[in-house]
Amino acid sequence: MKMINKNDLPEKMCPVCDRPFSWRKKWEKNWEEIVYCSAKCRRNKNKPKEE
Repeated sequence: MKMINKNDLPEKMCPVCDRPFSWRKKWEKNWEEIVYCSAKCRRNKNKPKEE
């Protein structure tokens, strides 16, 4: 099996916390549908951002 460098994994930006998050093996089949980096961000998607 070919080793994959962590720097080569795709990334997305979380719209709630504005942090980048990387591809995970458990998201392999539905990576295009993933929007939030965590369950906490998914729950807080309608709350305004703190600055």
